[in-house]
Amino acid sequence: MSKRVRLTSNKLNSYGTRVLTNGMNVEQYCRNPVLLYMHNRGNVIGYVKDLKVEGDEITGELMFDEASELSTRCKKQYEFGSLRMVSVGIDILELSDNPEHLVEGQTRPTVTKSKLFEVSLVDVGSNDDAIVLTKDGSTIELGKDGSCQIPLLKTTTKKTEKMELKDFALMLGLTENADEAAIRAEVDSLKAAKKNEQELLKEKDQLTLSGITAVVETAIREKRIGADKKDQFIKLGKTTGIDELKNIFAAMSPQQKLTTVISTASGSPVEVPNSYKKLSEVPADKIMELRENNREEYARLYKAEYGIECIF
Repeated sequence: MSKRVRLTSNKLNSYGTRVLTNGMNVEQYCRNPVLLYMHNRGNVIGYVKDLKVEGDEITGELMFDEASELSTRCKKQYEFGSLRMVSVGIDILELSDNPEHLVEGQTRPTVTKSKLFEVSLVDVGSNDDAIVLTKDGSTIELGKDGSCQIPLLKTTTKKTEKMELKDFALMLGLTENADEAAIRAEVDSLKAAKKNEQELLKEKDQLTLSGITAVVETAIREKRIGADKKDQFIKLGKTTGIDELKNIFAAMSPQQKLTTVISTASGSPVEVPNSYKKLSEVPADKIMELRENNREEYARLYKAEYGIECIF
């Protein structure tokens, strides 16, 4: 009686990868369930009967045609037990390095989708010939140095990740046993503190600018500088600081209000503020001096007082 054998499973193979059973298409193979010897085309020794996909395994019964000396010999050795292992030849359709598809010790991505195209009787399983993988029409071979066309995984080991997490925790001032949640919380706290610091610096800059502007505007009102120099002195205040700007303005003499300066016969100056609007606002002791020495101004104030022209 024929024995049912496992053709493939989800277990890790000699390539450092896995072939997922639920992703293997066996439809085409069932139409031509060829059985080869050692994955060699031309060495057909029979076929696989009653192929079944069950759980994470694919099983079947090996049927030897005995149409060749090789087939007859393989059948006898298989029944005797000296040849007892089988291997599949598959075409890789899709690879995945998603953690959910990886197991401990795996070094290459998992074959999540594939197509079964042959099954072979082999002498030693789990060696270089234990499984044949092809991709895009080319056979993938495992070299003596471990090289393979399927790339190695780039993910770090759990040990390395743990060491990195420990170092990161210590850098943040946490204990070396701090978990990812504690590290994330500390990082969030530092981000919030930095944001708060930036907002405080921005507020401080705004208050400083307001203070400088107020000092400059005061200097303008006091006639220490002209209004056209406002932006220039605000820029200066940003560079020197508000205290130094105050010192600069303190050293400036306020501009005197425009006055009319007249000289008396004795040579003494007589100042008549241009703020006088009519004659009655001029001090009594200055009226005669104004009349004698600045008739034009006297006439203006006289007319403003009485509404008529002054006749000298």
